[in-house]
Amino acid sequence: MDQDCIRSGDRKLDRETLEANVAKAAGGFKALGVGEDDAVCLMLRNDFAFFEASMGATNAGAYAVPINWHGTAEEAGYILDDCDARALVVHADLLPAIEAGIPDDCIVLVAETPPEVMQAYRISPDECSVPAGRTNWNDWLQQQTPMVGEPATTRTNMIYTSGTTGNPKGVRRQPATPEIQDKIYGLFTHVFGISPDPSIRTVITGPMYHSAPNAYGLFAARCCGLVILQPRFDAEELLALIEKERLTHIHMVPTMFVRLLNLPEEVRNRYDLSSLKFVVHAAAPCPADVKRRMIEWWGPVINEYYGGTETGAMFFHTSEDALRKPGTVGRPLPHADVRIVDENMQPLGPGEIGEVYMKMIGWPDFTYNKNPEKRKEAGLDHLVTCGDVGFIDEEGFLFLCDRKKDMVISGGVNIYPAEIEAVLIGMPGVRDCAVFGIPDDEYGESLAAHIQLSDTSVTESDVRSFIASHLARFKVPKQIVFAKDLPREDSGKIFKRKLRAPYWEAAGRQI
Repeated sequence: MDQDCIRSGDRKLDRETLEANVAKAAGGFKALGVGEDDAVCLMLRNDFAFFEASMGATNAGAYAVPINWHGTAEEAGYILDDCDARALVVHADLLPAIEAGIPDDCIVLVAETPPEVMQAYRISPDECSVPAGRTNWNDWLQQQTPMVGEPATTRTNMIYTSGTTGNPKGVRRQPATPEIQDKIYGLFTHVFGISPDPSIRTVITGPMYHSAPNAYGLFAARCCGLVILQPRFDAEELLALIEKERLTHIHMVPTMFVRLLNLPEEVRNRYDLSSLKFVVHAAAPCPADVKRRMIEWWGPVINEYYGGTETGAMFFHTSEDALRKPGTVGRPLPHADVRIVDENMQPLGPGEIGEVYMKMIGWPDFTYNKNPEKRKEAGLDHLVTCGDVGFIDEEGFLFLCDRKKDMVISGGVNIYPAEIEAVLIGMPGVRDCAVFGIPDDEYGESLAAHIQLSDTSVTESDVRSFIASHLARFKVPKQIVFAKDLPREDSGKIFKRKLRAPYWEAAGRQI
């Protein structure tokens, strides 16, 4: 089989050229004055330039800082300013929207938007060329003198996360050990510095500005024989890629499972998926019914890990575990220190619900860029919380109830919207949904559900009856809204904040 290292659309980047370009990028960044602990920002869709710039920056001893390309000039400008970005590498079509937020002292390198991205996002060809007066990334790259030697310090990409409160914060931490990455990605025995295994063939389905696809994509580029970049997730297209390219490994998020399962049965049965060996998902809760149906369809190749940007992967489980322990996110990985605590920070026992705190023993601690005090706020002793609430059973399996900030307190009762969403997603005629808290004069908060239907004959009464047949009646949303579409990130994850904000703003209250 053809082994190209990285392929996107009709374009190919072989490993030798990738390594040469990474060395040139590292040398070029150093020539621009980028040094240890400096930052190079990337506002790029999944493209060759992402790998070249990211790996080049970290080889130069700097942090690569991916920026969510949905961001406004104000949002991107905040990150560029906060990390004191020495350089920004940006796709041509994304530059106009953020140009006003770029600091004057930040060097801008513009990558042409590739044709497969242009087609996937329906971008005008005029927007995809490097504007006059701007430096073309590829032209600049080929003019640089390659850096020689190994980087002085190993860096991860610095991912900005809002955590549980406040403005986005840049997370600085050491990368996961190759052993942990092998475990959660299924790329067994393949570590940095060792030749890739040509039999491992993968696809990057999610945007690499997110921490999970970012870590997986960069690791896969070093370990896999073939890495395909899917410009934008499309369920049937993924099935076709698996069959055509004989893909063996994939990193996914649960929303992708839902979209795959929503395909007509004749479409799902059309493709040969027998090449799959290891599929792993993370980044959001997966309803137990969705997981079960995926395992029934794809076989026992589906695995899951759980952690956070600040901690890395902390829990892991297999298909066998998922079927035996529906709803779990796994058991702690080796050397994980985990604690479930109550509101007074006192440890809780098996089955008791509280906030999840965790850290990998022996790893260097993380810090927030320019904001070490926020690290103290997020922590308990040496552990850190990502804001999730859950419990650990007698066998050590963790079950998450919801995000602490998403938990609804209605009439003094704690309600976890994720539990209701897991029921709704299994209702015939429901394509996707979001449940959240809205102001209520009597109870403080009540529940609202925004639902995207696949069968428009479904009524509010149907929804309420279905939920009431599975859950207590106080968990039935007071307000139900049917929506043609739900606001989403590029990964498919729902922007719940955009749905929730108008209710609170109308009540004159902040969320």
